[in-house]
Amino acid sequence: MAVLGPTGSGKSELGLRICESFDGEAVNCDSLQLYRYFDVGTAKLGAAERREIAHHLIDILEPAGLFTAGEYARAGRQVLEEIRGRKRLPVLVGGTGFYLRALLEGLSPAPVRDPDLRAGLLEHERRRPGFLHRVLGRFDPAAAARIHANDLPKLTRAVEICLLAGKQASSVQAIPRQALKGFRALKLGLNPLRETLSRVLDERARRMFREGLTEEVRSILDRGVPPTAKPFESLGYKQALQCLRGEITPEQAVADTQTATRRYAKRQLTWFRREKDVIWLEGFGNDPHIVERALGEVSTFLKSAGEP
Repeated sequence: MAVLGPTGSGKSELGLRICESFDGEAVNCDSLQLYRYFDVGTAKLGAAERREIAHHLIDILEPAGLFTAGEYARAGRQVLEEIRGRKRLPVLVGGTGFYLRALLEGLSPAPVRDPDLRAGLLEHERRRPGFLHRVLGRFDPAAAARIHANDLPKLTRAVEICLLAGKQASSVQAIPRQALKGFRALKLGLNPLRETLSRVLDERARRMFREGLTEEVRSILDRGVPPTAKPFESLGYKQALQCLRGEITPEQAVADTQTATRRYAKRQLTWFRREKDVIWLEGFGNDPHIVERALGEVSTFLKSAGEP
């Protein structure tokens, strides 16, 4: 089963309650919690906070590493099988919707990323702005019409697929996906009132900086991690890094993190609203009535599947 929703909505707490009640093990579905050392800004549960419940796919990457949705899906499917082998309930918890979809529905069988090719493509784009969109227009007009000329990540990937697969990216991406087999998914979505969630997110941003987010960033840099590492692009970490560089004040770092986090939560909800078969719970994951409703839904789901 999966607990999804926007950042700050209490997914971790609800996931813990479900694991406690149904002999579950938590499976992280947050792209940032994969990284070691990035703790304060990701609201990562410490060992004591996990209540002796097994957690998977947390702290498995070095900060300079990359983990695609396809890699997450492969690792996640292996973890699900292992948990099932122990006759326990896998509980996916997190807000990275693309990872969840990749795990449950699969991805198109596109070629794996080629770092050298991508670096070369981006260097051409830097020297000749618009290069990627023009090249894609020649290789795959349908994809070029669909992707904005300024969306470099999507343009890079589309051109990369064309070059590596030897065919149009749109045709490769149209190949049927390999959905997860042997599991049924119950999706519980948390949807607190937007005004209340905004207040919670604003306070969480203030608390993260009070509890040492900037100091955590400094300690990560001291480990030799380059400031260009991908996790530093994320909420809070980007602003803390700017603060350390003297580009913004500590007060501005907090304010910018609050604004960016509220916008991110809105995008997450927009994504999850398109997810199929979600049972929406109108509140936070630590609200007693939400917990009771969620546990009831899980119980009904397991009984319908023939589970005890």
